[in-house]
Amino acid sequence: MDLRPIGVFDSGVGGMTVVKELMDVLKEESLVYFGDTARVPYGSKSKQTVTKYSFQNTRFLLSQGVKAVVIACNTASATSLEDVRAQFDIPVFGVIEPGAVAAVNASRNKKVGIIGTERTILSGAYEKAIKALDPSIDIKSVACPLFVPLVEEGWADTEVAYMVAREYLKPLKESGVDTLVLGCTHYPLLMNTISKVMGDVTLVNPARETALMVKERLSEMGLCAQRQAVPEYRYFVSDNPEKFEEIGKNFLKRPVSGIKLVDIEQY
Repeated sequence: MDLRPIGVFDSGVGGMTVVKELMDVLKEESLVYFGDTARVPYGSKSKQTVTKYSFQNTRFLLSQGVKAVVIACNTASATSLEDVRAQFDIPVFGVIEPGAVAAVNASRNKKVGIIGTERTILSGAYEKAIKALDPSIDIKSVACPLFVPLVEEGWADTEVAYMVAREYLKPLKESGVDTLVLGCTHYPLLMNTISKVMGDVTLVNPARETALMVKERLSEMGLCAQRQAVPEYRYFVSDNPEKFEEIGKNFLKRPVSGIKLVDIEQY
């Protein structure tokens, strides 16, 4: 039994979708979340820069006494996961592998679509992970950069979002994919809109799959909190806690309070 919290970091507020799933799947676990709101987005930055940020974010979470780290950001998972694992002696989880496993298991016609930020798509991380599991799967990837600002403006279920989604998803629909990986932490909030466009296609939410994998691995390592433990949730950001509080509650579907500001460049 281990009552230390699980650390989670993301480039901004999007990782709160992962926090939501962790709260649901690991009800006894305390969580420490860091959103790098001063340096968002990561999706258009170089691998070197994203890796530097990931190291700083991990060092901050370690200063908070965490027992494991979840890289909730798809971009950071795609570009920096192995580097972070090599640098720090602590269990580190990304969102790519769990999403890839779920996509392979879900697809019936072996045609899988992936949507994400430019950096995630360019990295080819989901393609590599899926092909490692099943080389016969045909993969179609599309970057959808406007999805993030639509979610953060609260426009996920609007006509504007539908029109943008229809344009982005047209090549995926035409290619006949039967499974679509939501390769950005913001995208689960667009599930209704994406479903309207794609029709009878299985949507894979890597946030959910990651929470399930974290639970399984922590249990195997004997690092789970004891049953009936009362969890504590702490939130930190590198800029604008007021905006984080406003947007974060939409992701969590519950109030977010007590957000603290961190000078991440110190780590």
